[in-house]
Amino acid sequence: MSNGLRIRVHATDPVRRRGLTAMLEAAGHVLTDEIPDVELCDLDRMSSPLPKEAEAPVVALTSGSPAGSPAGVLAPDATTAQLDAALRAVFAGLLVRSTAATEPRGFAPAEDMPLLTPREREVLGLIAEGLSNKEMARRLGISVHTVKFHMEALFTKLDATSRAEAVTKGLRGGVIEL
Repeated sequence: MSNGLRIRVHATDPVRRRGLTAMLEAAGHVLTDEIPDVELCDLDRMSSPLPKEAEAPVVALTSGSPAGSPAGVLAPDATTAQLDAALRAVFAGLLVRSTAATEPRGFAPAEDMPLLTPREREVLGLIAEGLSNKEMARRLGISVHTVKFHMEALFTKLDATSRAEAVTKGLRGGVIEL
């Protein structure tokens, strides 16, 4: 299917991996060991936390609070439709969090965190690394003017007046981690 995503699955339990594979293929996605569009981690059955060197946004399946800042968090018993929707949303640059177990099942936005584009999230991460506008432009392969454009949009969305304030809000909102 041409509109499917390339998904890398991290699941140590072979039975669970086969089940996730079947769900992903039913939704039209392709499993890959190459560079994926999105990475899916079954954290409840893995002995290790999120992969530190993820090459794409991560959706975590867990019943607890995952360490790190995955772009998506779903309950381990998520349906094929929920899994598909979360993978596509995360690929589009959105954050996905399943609602609390006491509430009806579904998706909810991250608390008090505006939706940032993938590029705005990248810029925020580079601000947190302490890069200058010129260094960010070089790293991202864009002009300094474009970096300033993304920073202005980022500061507006976060209601931040400084780089430090933007990073603080990004950390608190789970968009970035140090």
